[in-house]
Amino acid sequence: MSEEPLLISDVQARTVRELRRLAPVTDELGRRFAAAGHEIALVGGPVRDAMLGRLQQDLDFTTSATPAQTERLVKGWADAVWDIGRAFGTIGCRKGEWQVEITTYRSEAYDAESRKPAVQYGDSLVADLERRDFTVNAMALSLPGEQLEDPFGGVVDLAEKRLRTPGTPESSFSDDPLRMMRAARFSAQLGFTVDPAVVAAMTDMAERITIVSAERVRDELVKLLLSPDPVRGLRLLVETGLAEHVLPELPALALERDEHHRHKDVYEHTLTVLEQAVGLEDRLGGAPDLVSRLAALMHDVGKPRTRRFLDDGSVTFHHHDVVGAKLTRKRLQALRFSRDQVDAVAQLVEQHLRFHGYGSGEWTDSAVRRYVRDAGDQLERLHVLTRADCTTRNRRKAERLRRTYDDLETRIARLAEEEELASIRPDLDGNQIMEVLGVGPGREVGEAYRHLLELRLDHGPMSEAEAVAALRAWAGTRG
Repeated sequence: MSEEPLLISDVQARTVRELRRLAPVTDELGRRFAAAGHEIALVGGPVRDAMLGRLQQDLDFTTSATPAQTERLVKGWADAVWDIGRAFGTIGCRKGEWQVEITTYRSEAYDAESRKPAVQYGDSLVADLERRDFTVNAMALSLPGEQLEDPFGGVVDLAEKRLRTPGTPESSFSDDPLRMMRAARFSAQLGFTVDPAVVAAMTDMAERITIVSAERVRDELVKLLLSPDPVRGLRLLVETGLAEHVLPELPALALERDEHHRHKDVYEHTLTVLEQAVGLEDRLGGAPDLVSRLAALMHDVGKPRTRRFLDDGSVTFHHHDVVGAKLTRKRLQALRFSRDQVDAVAQLVEQHLRFHGYGSGEWTDSAVRRYVRDAGDQLERLHVLTRADCTTRNRRKAERLRRTYDDLETRIARLAEEEELASIRPDLDGNQIMEVLGVGPGREVGEAYRHLLELRLDHGPMSEAEAVAALRAWAGTRG
């Protein structure tokens, strides 16, 4: 992202252009709330994004009205209304393409041991803005009339691409420690520089992140990882010590350098692999892919546990793929990722070294089939991770690895076309096995199925007659 500051005139022009799109929502809401004697303002992220020319479909408003009053005012105007956030002062609704949340002026804070904010209603727009995370999110457009409210200099900070807090960073992070992670996320999303005072407070208060629920930490980490420049945000988490509490496997990769034992900087290697995986996402459809990015981030986390120095000065990390998969599973489960996500990422971490057994293309067709079978529905992501994992500066070596993997993918494509490789099954199904062997359901059928599958992997497809003969021969050896 460009580091050039924005011009105030550019910010104003973008804001006017984006606000025209919002008129069907903002004009009517402004009239309704004003007529009922309440204040209402577009607030936070939508105002910031309007100024950046990147307005999304989700709109946040703040109001002096209570949730019950807000609900009455939007009924009959909104296409749908829901109150799932009522406990936090929020009423949600949908109007055409827009998803709208309207929240009563409020303040919220954690006590020393709490994992959930205690919500208190406020009584003014300025007080509501003051308790927000950063000045670029502490701007509002009062309705009706679209009067900009910017008591903390958010427009200037946005133009200069700078993240500051409305009050002191210490006060802001005491109110909600998750804002420390949010600083890293906005840096990654928007390319903004984090103010030195904010970085200092993040460093001093890093341990306070531990009072925030795992689910909220996970959601913030996901937003960071799916941002345009996740490495920028991750570096800030490591430098401030936040990563020690939310993703300790990452700073652990910065292994101690020993002048007598030269080896690759695993931390920097990991960040490069993540960058390269992001650059290969067009192979996965082009959109940010969370599983692929998590796999790139975690693929070497087993190295600190498996590092061994040899007498010749070299270093080994034997079985770091297996150890890393276990560590990955444990960390992602602690962060409350879904079972499918945990399984997919752990599988990729465990298999990320498999390609290196391919050598210069010596694998048999049987080995290629097993590679595809074991990768399953993660094959395309495994292609991305394996290619991204090449970070050598030796051009000749890098080109050789690229050509070798090209060759493997070509062989996979050829076998897939010939054999329906993505759905490898034995040439006889369970019913056919029972009919040939004259047995009912049981352990013998499963063993026969696995035997035929191994034959299929080793030798490719067989005709039904060949498969029957092979099955009878196997059964004969078992008496």
